[in-house]
Amino acid sequence: MQLLTRDGCAMCVRAQNRLAELATELGFALVATDVDAAAAAGDSGLRAEYGDRLPVILLDGTEHSYWEIDEPRLRADLQR
Repeated sequence: MQLLTRDGCAMCVRAQNRLAELATELGFALVATDVDAAAAAGDSGLRAEYGDRLPVILLDGTEHSYWEIDEPRLRADLQR
């Protein structure tokens, strides 16, 4: 699972903290990616696509939810 974030984003911090708890509970790997840092490193695609909706959760490379964690849906999707 990938969490797209931005430095200084309070909602991103809350989402990352909760997803870290869920990762421990449910046993999935969580990778956080700062879209601005990625853009500065030459990959501007994430910021262009998702930059106005952060935080964004990508599950298997597909957008799962943004702004808020849809926890019931996430749990169900991880069980599949």
